[in-house]
Amino acid sequence: MSLGFAIVGCGMIADFHARAIADLRGAKLVACFSRNEERASEFGANHGCTAYTDLDEMLADPAVDVVSVCTPSGAHMEPGVAAARAGKHVIIEKPLEITLKRCDKLIGECEKAGVKLSTIFPSRFHGPSVELKKAITAGRFGTLTMGDAYVKWFRTQEYYDSGAWRGTWALDGGGALMNQAIHSVDLLCWLMGDVEEISAYTSLLAHERIEVEDVAVASLKFNSGALGVIQASTASYPGFLKRIEISGSAGSAIMEEEDLKKWEFAKMTKKDQAIQERLAGKTNTGGGAADPKAIGHHGHTAQFKDFVDAIKKDREPLINGPEGRRAVEVILAIYKAAETGKSVPLPLKSDPVLKARKK
Repeated sequence: MSLGFAIVGCGMIADFHARAIADLRGAKLVACFSRNEERASEFGANHGCTAYTDLDEMLADPAVDVVSVCTPSGAHMEPGVAAARAGKHVIIEKPLEITLKRCDKLIGECEKAGVKLSTIFPSRFHGPSVELKKAITAGRFGTLTMGDAYVKWFRTQEYYDSGAWRGTWALDGGGALMNQAIHSVDLLCWLMGDVEEISAYTSLLAHERIEVEDVAVASLKFNSGALGVIQASTASYPGFLKRIEISGSAGSAIMEEEDLKKWEFAKMTKKDQAIQERLAGKTNTGGGAADPKAIGHHGHTAQFKDFVDAIKKDREPLINGPEGRRAVEVILAIYKAAETGKSVPLPLKSDPVLKARKK
């Protein structure tokens, strides 16, 4: 059985989705949608699929089994819900949405329709991420003590000026955290477990004409008792590869983008050297640190493969709706902690009412 994919939204990230789909067996890009006729036609011609400017018409196409949503972050819910109601499986570029209410609407509608839902977090599929998760599950780190994420990237003013939605609360949902560092937020929570409490600072220091933060620092206490830090920036010239650092009483590991930089345990095994050799020097792109286009699509391909397998075997994808929601909740808690100057316990009972979003 070959699954027909459609892409909603024909911006920059849609090209990565199209390339990932093209690499899959048992999947084919059959349609795309944009309200901009010229953009839809160009995308359709470039990727050999039918272009639509009417979403309902595209969703009525029997060749479409899966809808990939690539619209601005705060406009994910509407096409996602429409796709679910049309009986299509839904995969959404990060973040799932920008509020918990909108995330929950997506999750609920997909459950009601009996379709699969996933959020794009390709970093989970990178080799070091997989090995880190295995080692944590096996208890090799002993007592987990610290889990840290560092995303010190750089975005020019031109980047924010290139789209009216960029850097807005209404459609971007936030800044360096919600748009860029959310991949690392997800990865950190996947590895370390749920967060119990957060304190934070955020600021807008180096960009103009945007509403959101370009610098953020948060301190975390995980449910396990371990502590951690999240640093996020789009104002750190020239931009550096993102890092995840995991420490425990019996081992530590450092991952920089797709490279395993440190892998040390009190009790080393014969497999450890092979893991180190296999996963050293794997990053061959800029990792998006300074250029959002300087990423590979192989992570997307791996996640799309998992999603296709989940559909065919009727199982949950590795990253389902609730998994996508978790990273959004952590980021919203950071925003609340930064605004109030108080620590914020999780889970959040509802979306925080942020003064910035009232503008």
